[in-house]
Amino acid sequence: MFDLRWQDNQSGRWTRREALRLGAVGLGGLTLPGLFRLEARAVANRRRARSVIMLFLSGGPSHLDMFDLKPDAPQEIRGEFRPIDTSVAGIQIGEHLPRLARLADHFSLVRSVRHTQSDHPAAAYWMMVGEPIVRPARDAGFMSRADRPHPGSALAKVLGPTGGVPPFVLLPEAIQPNGPERSGQFAGFLGASQDPYRINSDPNLPDYSAGAVGPPRDLSRDRLAARRALLDVADDRPDLSGLDASYERAFDLMTSKAARRAFDIASEPDSVRDRYGRHVFGQSVLLARRMVEAGVRLVHVNWVRHDAGKGGQGYDSHRDHLNWCKNELLPPTDAAIASLLEDLHDRGLLDETLVIVMGEFGRTPRFNKEGGRDHWPHCFSVMLAGGGVRGGQVYGASDKIGANPVLSPVSPADLGATMYDLLGVDPATEIRDRQDRPFPLSTGRAIRSLS
Repeated sequence: MFDLRWQDNQSGRWTRREALRLGAVGLGGLTLPGLFRLEARAVANRRRARSVIMLFLSGGPSHLDMFDLKPDAPQEIRGEFRPIDTSVAGIQIGEHLPRLARLADHFSLVRSVRHTQSDHPAAAYWMMVGEPIVRPARDAGFMSRADRPHPGSALAKVLGPTGGVPPFVLLPEAIQPNGPERSGQFAGFLGASQDPYRINSDPNLPDYSAGAVGPPRDLSRDRLAARRALLDVADDRPDLSGLDASYERAFDLMTSKAARRAFDIASEPDSVRDRYGRHVFGQSVLLARRMVEAGVRLVHVNWVRHDAGKGGQGYDSHRDHLNWCKNELLPPTDAAIASLLEDLHDRGLLDETLVIVMGEFGRTPRFNKEGGRDHWPHCFSVMLAGGGVRGGQVYGASDKIGANPVLSPVSPADLGATMYDLLGVDPATEIRDRQDRPFPLSTGRAIRSLS
């Protein structure tokens, strides 16, 4: 008998050694070529994601208090939070995520993500684009057109327009701890035409504005047509060619009923808005659901630090960590993400919408002297749901104090490759920078066993 657990943990394929053994003697009469044909057919027929919602818990969420608790560790490591059972036998998560616990059959946890960057901007860049930053650390907080593009920009380049709605939306704004714009959230070397559509307004406030979606109230149809005609003239001006794509996109948004509907959060019933949470993160997640319904390909939602009433220091909890988590961070996070998964499932959209929940890194196993947990990139957790991911799984494992992976370590590039693979896009697909140098979408390996 062959032990089918002898598999490559990253790709889900048999190892070379096992493949040779299977090819030599077969498995129940099925030869190696037959197995490969079955595998190829299964890959071709598996569900594919159409859209991605990336929920970025800026600051660095604690894996030890959310998705990878260590109840048998000493008090100075485990803290006071206790694990609770979920809807999937054998999987437990933190007690302050009760709604997510009831939905564990809809998501999978990767408990072995790691990288080596403990600086916020550089770590965020790595997690978003899948590669470490190469510019000097002093510049790491600022956007550069030499950067690798965010996956939303890369997908917009590879797959083209979405028709009536932006292909990539960033909200409620870019994370801004060290400069006007954070690296990794923009188009980088692909240029401004592939930048995200940015919402810089709090969707929880009465004066929320989606920006350019819909023409200004004082702009008549005739004036709009005249401006469009000027744009057509500019098409023949080489010195203005770099502006064409941006202006084209602006006109498309201003005249798109689909975009206006998608961004109109006020049309949601109060009961739905209350369920997601009346704070900037909850309403931004609700907007993300509306956007993928309208056809937006990738929506990136940031947990911003200055959210009035919810957020404060964000997930960068270097002090009073446990109180901050149970009172300000975990309840609104639980409500927003659980509501999103419930709605996507009920509307038949979860199979085609990949939801990724992550941050820059995890938090230290030991508390510091101020009762906080500090930056820890060496091992942390990421949650994936929908889009072809089979729910109710845990991939990888950390050691007894959550300090290092002990099974199937995963890099940011592997996460990126998995996302592209679930979208049906070959991670090896090349995009080119301004010097016409080719770069693959991802240098990682897709975690096929999640799907």
